[in-house]
Amino acid sequence: MVALAACQLAAFPRAARAEGDLLSTGQYIEPGQFPQTADSSQCDRERIRKPLVLADVVELALCNNPQTRSLWASARAQAATLGVSMSSYLPTLSLQGSGSRSAGSNSRSVSLTASYLLYDFGARAASVENAKQLLVAANATRDATLQTNFLTAVQSYYGLLSARASVASLEVAEQSARESLAAAEARYLAGVATPTDKLQAQTALAQATLNLITAQGTERTAQGTLANIMGFDASQPFTLASVKVADPDPAVEQDIGRLIEQAREKRPDLVAADAQIKSAEAQLAASRAANMPSISLSASTSSQRVSGTPTSNSSSIGISLSVPLFTGLRNTYQIRSSESLLESKVAARDLLANQIALDVWKAYQTLLTNSQALRTANALVTSAEQSAEMTLGRYKAGVANLSILDVLNAQSALASARQQQVSALYNFQSSRLGLVQAIGQLDLTQVGIKE
Repeated sequence: MVALAACQLAAFPRAARAEGDLLSTGQYIEPGQFPQTADSSQCDRERIRKPLVLADVVELALCNNPQTRSLWASARAQAATLGVSMSSYLPTLSLQGSGSRSAGSNSRSVSLTASYLLYDFGARAASVENAKQLLVAANATRDATLQTNFLTAVQSYYGLLSARASVASLEVAEQSARESLAAAEARYLAGVATPTDKLQAQTALAQATLNLITAQGTERTAQGTLANIMGFDASQPFTLASVKVADPDPAVEQDIGRLIEQAREKRPDLVAADAQIKSAEAQLAASRAANMPSISLSASTSSQRVSGTPTSNSSSIGISLSVPLFTGLRNTYQIRSSESLLESKVAARDLLANQIALDVWKAYQTLLTNSQALRTANALVTSAEQSAEMTLGRYKAGVANLSILDVLNAQSALASARQQQVSALYNFQSSRLGLVQAIGQLDLTQVGIKE
């Protein structure tokens, strides 16, 4: 029996034994879609001092996030639980010793006992399968959560870019309002404009300045939010590298039915739900096997010595059969509980599958809307720029029946068009990755990081 244990332990890889993982359960912790996040000590926090691209933002957000460490720790804990189940395939050894002393007599004894479960009608196998499927679920849940964190980082990144672009457009709007005020004052001094024109231009400038101040506050809030998501204090300074923004790509506007099917194949949370079902099936098999007999092999050797008498040695080996005749209905209710748990897991999986279809539908429609909005916003800005430029030029030239109000309306329309363009631009970029996440394919390669 001791030799059997030694042989089985010797069969495990040397590297695993050196790390204390004698059963090599670590091999079941899949690297998944985010292998770079496995070791947070490798996170290069110093990159915050350089201009950041989206890939930098995502990597910092994932590897610095305490939830990331928690998810990997949960996977390792489940791997250890798998080791507990796998250990039932190994023999058990126990050593016992005793000693006593009385008047004129000393007694010492020592015994070594080994036992090994030979057959249990699949209970051990079911227990191991249950633990393996729970580890699969833990791996998939980790990836699903990291995808959510990934998308949050992307949305915050584009939110900051949008806030900065909004500030830039409002700075131009404020400058335009100053130019309009200067034109109104010049015409007023020339006697061809009324005081009302001047006052309206002053009001427009004050409003443009107020809008700019508000946008600057929004930008600072977005900056602090993104710093926090990347694992730093909100006050941490950083800069973003210049971004080359792509126009809408018709290739991403794919058939919605095919996208839903992809999601049902790729979504890690659905993979986790399927693994939970398999785990519940294994648990039910284990509960049913608990009602079956088990056969074990046992061996023991002992030595006893009493002062004044020869040493007594004895050894034994045998096979034992254990038949659970009555367990107080415990096994009956364990089976009933396992059956109900399996039914619950199947229902939860079906509910999730329906929700995934809705998620993909919403993400797809959002992408289509933002794609069309961006095309329209680009055209709107072009026409608004021409209108504002022409109106101001005509006002400066003293065209009859043209007031400062016409100029201000044209400039307001241009400022609004630029705001809509900024919003549409970064909403499109964010929704593009939002659809990828809804399908379940959001990983580091999406931002140019090779695995």
